[in-house]
Amino acid sequence: MPFDAESMQKLVWLVLLLIFAASEAATVGLTSIWFAAGALAALIAALLGGALWIQITLFLAVTLLCLAAVRPLAKKHLNSRVERTNADRAIGQEALVTEAIDNIQGRGAVIIHGVTWTARSQDGLPIPDGTMVRVLRIEGVKVFVERVPAGAAPKPETW
Repeated sequence: MPFDAESMQKLVWLVLLLIFAASEAATVGLTSIWFAAGALAALIAALLGGALWIQITLFLAVTLLCLAAVRPLAKKHLNSRVERTNADRAIGQEALVTEAIDNIQGRGAVIIHGVTWTARSQDGLPIPDGTMVRVLRIEGVKVFVERVPAGAAPKPETW
């Protein structure tokens, strides 16, 4: 039994729908579900006798609409459990310089919550040992710090 153009269009949309759905099931990363929704809309249009240009337009429109509207919401709810690591907790904390910080010589260390970290000065100026500093950021295994102004009240969770 030969296929006419209309039957072929329905078959193509059905096959695309199955491919996109199977791909989504295999990856579970919200990568192709949007295309599956577009293929479903196009398949419905084909079953109702819509012209090919309507099917393609529906496929593109529904895919883009789902991608633009639903994906940000889905990602927000799927990735809502962001847990700070111990390293993240160090940012903003005050620390005691235990080895003088000298960016040019590539040395320096601080103690944060009882853990010794390699330290660098944010502004590039040397910081002597025994100085209180505040952690600004972390890059790899190094913390970048700035001096705490003299007389400033320490933060509750210091070294």
